[in-house]
Amino acid sequence: MFEFITDEEERGQVGIGTLIVFIAMVLVAAIAAGVLINTAGFLQSKSQETGQQSSKQVSNRLQEVVTVGEVNSNNRIEKVNVTVTQAPGAGEIDLANATINWIGPDGTETLTHTSAGEGGWTFQTEAVKNTDNSDTVLNDPDDRFNVVFNTTTAYGGPGTLSEGEEVTIKVNTMSGATTTIRFTVPESLGQKSAVEL
Repeated sequence: MFEFITDEEERGQVGIGTLIVFIAMVLVAAIAAGVLINTAGFLQSKSQETGQQSSKQVSNRLQEVVTVGEVNSNNRIEKVNVTVTQAPGAGEIDLANATINWIGPDGTETLTHTSAGEGGWTFQTEAVKNTDNSDTVLNDPDDRFNVVFNTTTAYGGPGTLSEGEEVTIKVNTMSGATTTIRFTVPESLGQKSAVEL
């Protein structure tokens, strides 16, 4: 009628219970470790991607070499040529994908490259020194391009610049880097065909 459980049977049952609990803890720890490793890998790849984008925004900038204005017969600047190169440490920069904010005495204009095919005032590029004959791409520290602004209304511009006027140009590359160039028209343009700005 009555069953007697010996000490050995009790110890066996306790040992099996402990083993089951131990195996469950190991499985839970393994699953948690897998989730943590996957999350760490995902976060690492995201941080590397963000770091690369931030680096491009800082390094893929242009550097101004010289800015020259062409003077017309009315002693006004009708064309501005900004010679640019890669900033130190910059990667490839395609000027056709850049946008430029022109902040002048007549207000602000946002320009795209002529090849973009959009209406309104645009900027052009001319190769000064180009190592691989690419039309708009600065991909070598020795490359030099003129960024050309025809300011006359015939080209959609705000009009010619007169003596003493100031202009700020902000060049935004495709990577998000911004280069700011400021110049002031000299106080005297008489008897000159071109002036450094």
